[in-house]
Amino acid sequence: MKIRKELWFGFTLMGLIIAGALAMLLGADKITNGHIGLLMLSLVVVAIMLGFPTAFTLMGMGMIFTWLAYDRDTGKALDLMVQAAYKVMGSDVLISIPLFVFMGYLVERANLIEKLFKSLHLSLVRVPGALAVATLVTCAVFATATGIVGAVVTLMGLLALPAMLKAGYDVKLSAGAITAGGCLGILIPPSVLLIVYGATAGVSVVQLYAGAFFPGLMLAGLYIGYVIIVAKLKPSMAPPLAENERYVPLPPMSEKLAPAHSARALPTLLGALKGKRNQDVPTGYIVKQLFVVLMPAILFAAIALWSYASVTAPEVKEVVTLQAMGTTTADADEGSEDESGLAAPPGAEDEGVKEPPGAEPDEAQSPQAAASAVAEPPAAAPAAPERVPASAGYWIGLAVGAGVLVGYYAFLSFTRLEIFKMLLTSFFPLLLMILAVLGSIVLGLATPTEAAAMGALGGLLLAAAYRQLTFTVVKESVFLTAKTSAMVCWLFVGSAIFSAAFALLGGQELVEHWVLSMNLTKTQFLVLSQVIIFILGWPLEWTEIIVIFMPIFIPLLTHFNVDPLFFGLLVALNLQTAFLSPPVAMSAFYLKGVSPPHVTLNQIFAGMLPFMGIQILAIVLLYMFPGIGLWLPQLLYR
Repeated sequence: MKIRKELWFGFTLMGLIIAGALAMLLGADKITNGHIGLLMLSLVVVAIMLGFPTAFTLMGMGMIFTWLAYDRDTGKALDLMVQAAYKVMGSDVLISIPLFVFMGYLVERANLIEKLFKSLHLSLVRVPGALAVATLVTCAVFATATGIVGAVVTLMGLLALPAMLKAGYDVKLSAGAITAGGCLGILIPPSVLLIVYGATAGVSVVQLYAGAFFPGLMLAGLYIGYVIIVAKLKPSMAPPLAENERYVPLPPMSEKLAPAHSARALPTLLGALKGKRNQDVPTGYIVKQLFVVLMPAILFAAIALWSYASVTAPEVKEVVTLQAMGTTTADADEGSEDESGLAAPPGAEDEGVKEPPGAEPDEAQSPQAAASAVAEPPAAAPAAPERVPASAGYWIGLAVGAGVLVGYYAFLSFTRLEIFKMLLTSFFPLLLMILAVLGSIVLGLATPTEAAAMGALGGLLLAAAYRQLTFTVVKESVFLTAKTSAMVCWLFVGSAIFSAAFALLGGQELVEHWVLSMNLTKTQFLVLSQVIIFILGWPLEWTEIIVIFMPIFIPLLTHFNVDPLFFGLLVALNLQTAFLSPPVAMSAFYLKGVSPPHVTLNQIFAGMLPFMGIQILAIVLLYMFPGIGLWLPQLLYR
């Protein structure tokens, strides 16, 4: 029987792991519990690569080696298992996972992706490699809304791959764009990967979401830039679309208003309101079309007014009340206050305020004079705080936005108006839901769990709005959500048991001693850790890497003065390779399952390689410019 190259690669890698573990044990002067812990780690990796379920492999190995570490004391081993499972069950962060997954499955079944891809394709038709660029943008938006890599790659394989192959696109470029774009969901928030890393490393999920936002956009932008450059340099790999594929039919009423599809929408509609062109077109239809046309201007005016009120708001000066030394707030509260607001000393209310010695009251003074002497002038009304003048940056931004708006209306034809209406019904509802969920988390208006609940409600409303909210859809979404959530939670239980056994055996201490003995610098440590994670991404999925190996790396971060948040962003970028690197590259198998027969697995793998190189470039850029990931969390939370 002939064995495939991928299996040969996997068996060879497993053999190297086992050989390395045996060489380590045989070369050691004395075999300690730490060496047994490293043997356990090697056996877990081999078992997972052989196809055993990850969660139960971790639990089984952890229990066996815990039993050995406790000198075959079954009671202590079972106690450790119960404590580890209870610790996972008490984690509040994990509650958001089923809610985000449920939101993703509902959005997936609302059949938005077909409309989204078509509208983005038509709006980007003049960009080189328009179909591939539209595929990447669709994947980025849809992956952000769902976070389910398999669903995005499968749906885009059914929708975009036939369209690109029909247009004459290169098979490798088409496959690479779909697989790379589908993997963006594990990086761009709301990402389950970031939730799992945050729970494992003890890092705030809110800060991880804020930090991953710009690296995710940077990676998507690098993908799009690569496709545009390839289409520009080699038009045969991504030929421009024919004119008939750019045609957008107009509604019958719009045809009467503008027989030429290239007619400018705004002046034509304004002229139709007062001219003879609307004799056969109802005025209500013209007003509705005009409202759609003016929506960007209305939105721009609202944002401009809101931002002006924000940047010119008067500064609020905090009034600090000074307190005498040796007194407390309670002392001040006990004393009475006179009309000027000064507190009287304790006991003054009993004795009355006494005159200083030698001072006698002036009996000749009239009551009116005494009253006028005691009375204080009326306090002047506080002046209204003045607004701060708007900065030059605000006016420059306003001018740029106004210029873009004028250019938009200058080129807005009836054809583009129809494309804009398609975007209104496909792109903007998804974008609004994503911004509402992420904005509430990043701005601190809601916890990830609360935002996930609102996202699940938004998914229900979207499915209802597109008339896809049936009992079958809800049942399938609930079933798949329960299946995915159970897998993640069992992984956490297995990881907790495995990590406890590994630490009990002294494996963590042995690894730390080995790393520290190399006298690495911070840069060398980061390079070493990312290379190890990159290699582990070949045979393992991101879930196994996070729950097995992150507890080994995280205790070392303090010694090398590495921010766990920054390390998590590097890992999230690096783990994109887990879906794009053979032999386990699951996105390739998802795409192969729905691609035409002539598209081979080797072609898909070859198409993913340039995008893997782009991922490595993104990691280098993030390391060289940490502000890409750390600027937003520092601005919002520090």
